[in-house]
Amino acid sequence: MPIEILYLGILLVAICFVFVILKRPIYEAMLFGYIVMVVVTKQWTNIFAFIKMTSTNTLFYAIVAFLAVAQVFGGTKVIDKVIEIVLSIFGRFRGGAGYISLIGSTFMGALSGSGAGNVAATGVFTIPAMKKSGFPSYLAANVEMSASTMGNMIPPAGVITAAFGTLAVFAPDYTMSDFWIVVWGIALWFILQRALTLYFFCRYYKVAPMAKEDIPKFSESFKNGWKALMIAVIIFLPFYLDSKFKTTFFTMRLGTGAKNLSSCVLLFTPGLAALYAMLIARKDCKTTPKAIASMFAKSVKSIVPVSATIFFAYCISNLFETLKVGSTIGEFVSSWGLSYGLLVFIIPLFCAILGMIMPGSSQIAIFGTALISIMVGAGANPILIAAILPAITGAMEGMTPPLALCMYTAMGIADSPMKETTINCLIWVGLHYLLSVTVMLGILPILGL
Repeated sequence: MPIEILYLGILLVAICFVFVILKRPIYEAMLFGYIVMVVVTKQWTNIFAFIKMTSTNTLFYAIVAFLAVAQVFGGTKVIDKVIEIVLSIFGRFRGGAGYISLIGSTFMGALSGSGAGNVAATGVFTIPAMKKSGFPSYLAANVEMSASTMGNMIPPAGVITAAFGTLAVFAPDYTMSDFWIVVWGIALWFILQRALTLYFFCRYYKVAPMAKEDIPKFSESFKNGWKALMIAVIIFLPFYLDSKFKTTFFTMRLGTGAKNLSSCVLLFTPGLAALYAMLIARKDCKTTPKAIASMFAKSVKSIVPVSATIFFAYCISNLFETLKVGSTIGEFVSSWGLSYGLLVFIIPLFCAILGMIMPGSSQIAIFGTALISIMVGAGANPILIAAILPAITGAMEGMTPPLALCMYTAMGIADSPMKETTINCLIWVGLHYLLSVTVMLGILPILGL
């Protein structure tokens, strides 16, 4: 057995000790894990080199940028207007409040990239509406939870940016824009899965439509919120154009500069979206520099811990990359001769277990290269495996106790009992796992592949 396996074991024990036993924040656990790895691998001379590598990593700053823009969306309340539009369309259907939660939270999650934050932002509206229309409290909590977790697997989530970073070894010329299209193709199947699950639950519990007095008129909600809908276009359009017209339009006009455009689109898009959100919200709230600074001052406590967790996870990843831990473990597991069909059942389960104690972005930063290497050794398409990583890490993280922050947040809002909520949650987790396996088996057509 290669010593790299031992490194992983020691790392997991160190993180679990600080996070589970000492009950310290996960970013402290990551820092402790990094220090332990430096000691164990005798990389003292490189301890600051790995930190510098992370500090100059464009992907890390892109993740932080999208975390920051999510605070702008929340502070300006532009997403509330989108939810009103969805409410006016689906509120009249059986279980309509659940579909509002699914669509609204999926949209919000795609912009914020934070599962638990998404539950807190939209759940205070959708969960009471679901309970009022006949949803059991534990089902209302899990509908919101399952929708919100997709915030970690739909662009522009930071987990997806981290997943793209793992492709450098296997597809160095592949662009983020192309990657986003594939990730969206996978996400569409998960949205459909959640919609079908919700449909059957609504029939089983005989859930009623929302009360008419609680449903806004579509004409009024669309008039007030159509500008907010354009945020999605502003975020996704640059990536789509770069992916589809890079060689036929941009390269012909920019030459080698087209490659630089592909590299920087990830950084300027969140800033552009934030400026637009402040522009359309200027009549409803203060968007002066002082007001924006005050907004970030209030939200810094939510941005910094996540950023610190990702930062130290990348430090560990840099250390492991220097020691070729990922490729070594990949070659070792590949030598077992396990079939691809067997691995697609094992890898998502492994990530689900990791998700009980470790954020998805940290899983990808530390184990992403090894996981892709293992699957590629068995004949997998590296792009497909990298694109499914956010679904089996970031999404699973919010659903699997004890780290299931999405479930706990939704349970608190719904005031649902722990036992019933957990049992119902396992159904959503199981269906998510099965769909992940199905996607990895290549049974379903994926947009962009």
